[in-house]
Amino acid sequence: MAGAPDERGPGPAAGEQLQQQHVGCQVFPERWLAQGKPQQGFLSSFFTNNQKCQLMLLQTLETNPYVKLLLDAMKHSGCAVNKERHFSCEDCNGNVSGGFDASVSQIVLCQNNICNQAHMNRVVTHELIHAFDHCRAHVDWFTNVRHLACSEVRAANLSGDCSLLNEIFRLHFGLKRHHQTCVRDRAIRSILAVRNISKEVAQKAVDEVFESCFNDHEPFGRIPHNKTYARYAHRDFQNRDRYYSNI
Repeated sequence: MAGAPDERGPGPAAGEQLQQQHVGCQVFPERWLAQGKPQQGFLSSFFTNNQKCQLMLLQTLETNPYVKLLLDAMKHSGCAVNKERHFSCEDCNGNVSGGFDASVSQIVLCQNNICNQAHMNRVVTHELIHAFDHCRAHVDWFTNVRHLACSEVRAANLSGDCSLLNEIFRLHFGLKRHHQTCVRDRAIRSILAVRNISKEVAQKAVDEVFESCFNDHEPFGRIPHNKTYARYAHRDFQNRDRYYSNI
């Protein structure tokens, strides 16, 4: 995340820049009010929603095992995350809870839509998976819907979005291969929330990448179905370097 755009050669062409701005304006309108300069950090606002968002974010970064693993993995990959630089609490259109703005390598947290700490935990985890993918791969977020679909499948699969508890709250349970169905459906919904394409196009993109991307569990090494699994995955990740150094 940190410095990633500068490490990948020349910047985007003019057409791609326009596409990036269109996507940003569509979902995160405040990103582009001041000639495309995003809002920043703790001191940007003292309104109640912003304060609550900042406090919940801080607790998530310090205590959530999914997020702690992802932060370690980002640092290990050369993309260390800085709270003030790489997160921004803002108002968003519609029901969107958050997003990863790849044009500036920043996670947007929708302070008007994130309602509690558990919700913040899931949103930050989901978006950090996108940031991790951005760090480790040349993801064409804006023009290749299959790239976007792959990262959305991974985020839905690994973030806890489709945990049994969350699905029970949604009154979705009891189906065969339910986890896979949930991941597929939420990936399609996420694509449609940020791209002006038909549902059929989004479904086709998810179907084409689903098997390989569903089975890509990095950096967790497993599907972390709950916080206990995430803590085990974090422990295993921390022990990787120690293991390899002793071979």
